[in-house]
Amino acid sequence: MKLSEKLAILEEEEHRARSGASDQPLSRRRPVNSRSKRSNGHWDANKRKVLDLVREEMAPRMAGLSGQALTTEVKDVLDRILQREDVQVSPMERRKFVRELIQDALGYGPLDPLLQDPAVTEIMCNAFDDIWVEREGRVHPTDGAFTDDVQYRQVIEKIVSAVGRRIDESSPMVDARLPDGSRVNAIMPPLAIHGSVLTIRKFAADPFEAKDLINFGTWTMDLALVLEACVRGKLNVLVSGGTGTGKTTNLNVLSSFIPEGERVITIEDSAELQLQQPHVVNLEARPPNAEGKGEVRIRDLVKNSLRMRPDRIIVGEVRGGEALDMLQAMNTGHEGSMTTVHANTPRDALSRLETMVLMAGYDLPIRAIREQIVSALHLIVQVGRMPDGRRVVTTVTEVQGLEGDVVLLQDIFHYRMLPSEGSKTSGSLVATGLRPKLIDRLEAQGIEVPAKVFRPPAPTPAHHSPGRRARVPSARDLAEPERSR
Repeated sequence: MKLSEKLAILEEEEHRARSGASDQPLSRRRPVNSRSKRSNGHWDANKRKVLDLVREEMAPRMAGLSGQALTTEVKDVLDRILQREDVQVSPMERRKFVRELIQDALGYGPLDPLLQDPAVTEIMCNAFDDIWVEREGRVHPTDGAFTDDVQYRQVIEKIVSAVGRRIDESSPMVDARLPDGSRVNAIMPPLAIHGSVLTIRKFAADPFEAKDLINFGTWTMDLALVLEACVRGKLNVLVSGGTGTGKTTNLNVLSSFIPEGERVITIEDSAELQLQQPHVVNLEARPPNAEGKGEVRIRDLVKNSLRMRPDRIIVGEVRGGEALDMLQAMNTGHEGSMTTVHANTPRDALSRLETMVLMAGYDLPIRAIREQIVSALHLIVQVGRMPDGRRVVTTVTEVQGLEGDVVLLQDIFHYRMLPSEGSKTSGSLVATGLRPKLIDRLEAQGIEVPAKVFRPPAPTPAHHSPGRRARVPSARDLAEPERSR
């Protein structure tokens, strides 16, 4: 056989193999994660068998049980079933087997240990056997896995149904929350091509305080003094940043500076804020039902909150036409309000606000919108995430006014990168040295901010890099300035 004929046969076989692979459904050709590990099939079969028996025996009695009583009853039923049935589990693995069964029956299966791990800040389930977590800003795969896709779907439905939401083919994506306030997003086929995806953004059991952000390096002591004065002085603050940069955390800490005697109303898509004040009213938007009715938008809640005698209004995040209502609330006596927005820079945040105001459906001129923004907002806190995973405040910007059609912005603090060795970046948040106009407003209310917090740090002496020699000026170089003089 000639070489050309052999190449033709190989090419035809390769083409046939490619066409055969393309005939498979797209959902079955999901890329396999080489680091993902599946549980033992015999182990999973035993778990399914025992779990079905537990549910069958517990079904008549579960309605009247809750909390510790339910846990005790499940353990008793589980012990009886393991003694009665032929479950082939070695004595060494029995404790682990029972623990996983209790997690599957009462909790969220393999998610329970991850939810209890304080080092885990985010849980990402791409499939029932592909679970990833975020620790210290870095994403890592885990060895955990659900028994099968059925258990995976049951856990998702259990989470969303607990807050009155639903997820199915007609409503394939949903935002929800766990009892501890952790944010949950779930999306399923046909929108998620390779299977259901569950993402959980965890929040600390004890809400972070200003001292925690200072210890993390997110804030500095000087910044904390300025922000506390601004919140107490009822300045309107906008927290801006990208996804996962800590906007909600910063908003939570900012709200902790609100005096206890004030009535605060929070408005969110999914309740996440953990305010510690005694007089807080939490409102949550509602998605439409199966018939497409009953939707309550954030914009509707903002309008309604104006009739609830608020001292301050805190909107978890503005994404649409509610931006106009929020700006109007800030301009009509509800000073000291706060919100967040997705943007990369303070200037981008203002541009996004303009766009969202236009989404309210009113044909307003740009200058009128910018006048509303300038009179409503006083301070923009920009947050970001460094390459090594650290979350920091990158700039604190004052909105100073309008000159022509341009909004004047002035940075009060900015993040200065420092030379570092290796891949880890380093830097610090420092003052720009400019005295903000808002100080006059704070002083009129009797709130004093030390002048030293706005002083820039002393310049560090420049060091010659090793291997480079300083250039010695020649006689001509020295004579040039003399001649020009």
